Amino acid sequence: MKDLSKVSVRQVDIGPETSGQRVDNFLLRVCKGVPKSHIYRILRSGEVRVNSGRVDATYRLKDGDRVRIPPLRLGTKAAAPKPPKIDLPLLYEDEGLIAANKPAGLAVHGGSGISHGVIEQLRAARPEAKFLELVHRLDRDTSGLLLLAKKRSVLTAMHELIRAGQLDKRYLVLVQGKWPSGKQHVKLKLQRYVTGAGERRVSVDDEGRESHTVFELARACGAYSLLRAQLKTGRTHQIRVHLAHLGFPIVGDDKYGDFELNKRLAKQGMKRMFLHAWKLAFVHPLSGDKLKLEAPLPPELEHFIQSLKDDGKN
Repeated sequence: MKDLSKVSVRQVDIGPETSGQRVDNFLLRVCKGVPKSHIYRILRSGEVRVNSGRVDATYRLKDGDRVRIPPLRLGTKAAAPKPPKIDLPLLYEDEGLIAANKPAGLAVHGGSGISHGVIEQLRAARPEAKFLELVHRLDRDTSGLLLLAKKRSVLTAMHELIRAGQLDKRYLVLVQGKWPSGKQHVKLKLQRYVTGAGERRVSVDDEGRESHTVFELARACGAYSLLRAQLKTGRTHQIRVHLAHLGFPIVGDDKYGDFELNKRLAKQGMKRMFLHAWKLAFVHPLSGDKLKLEAPLPPELEHFIQSLKDDGKN
């Protein structure tokens, strides 16, 4: 262990970008390299003070608070590798929000064997940013619109919109089979589970949580159908499980799809899942204006659609 006991006490003033964050999460973020167990130990012992008073780990910081952080001990383990530089297309940015166009194959955050995701790479690219957090998530294999908040107040407001069902999220998805015309409301209970190999999966289960997706045929493409999907709830793998359960597996889905079909299509150049976060619409929490964002289909998906027999459009 490297002894940092001679380092002076730090006093950190809390601004609006950190207001509302739990003190334990704040310390974990600003005290890089300090073991989590040590962070909770100094909280329990009262060495961490907020406005000269003791607080527990669940205390939520307020604008204007002053946090006393005692001298800390850091481990000697090698520093984590720096996130690689990211060339992520940004479709929109203002003082509170970023809308990125995430490519397929890029995780939104590190974990489960992934060193760095979108959020870690963006933070590394913007070291001056005081706050940067994901508003919502996309599966690693899903491309399209991803929102990030640059202020904690914006993050909180966006989460409120999501809970109230006021963030309109629309996807484009290609499935195997001929989808009937008209809107189809799919309401199923979904349950998460872990496979014997330790992989996360979701299934339709009466003991699960309610989920609701609205599907509409966008274009009939021979043996396939291009659908518009509107999420009314945001369960894990919701669109993928709904479609697989109905017998319309998503092209390229390696968890719930038609694996033999996927192998054949991969030889034709279609090597990813055809699921794209296409549109977002919501009232901006800072301006109050209605914001509508759109990410066009990536070239590889557009080219594949054009290669299919076109039976007409709705």
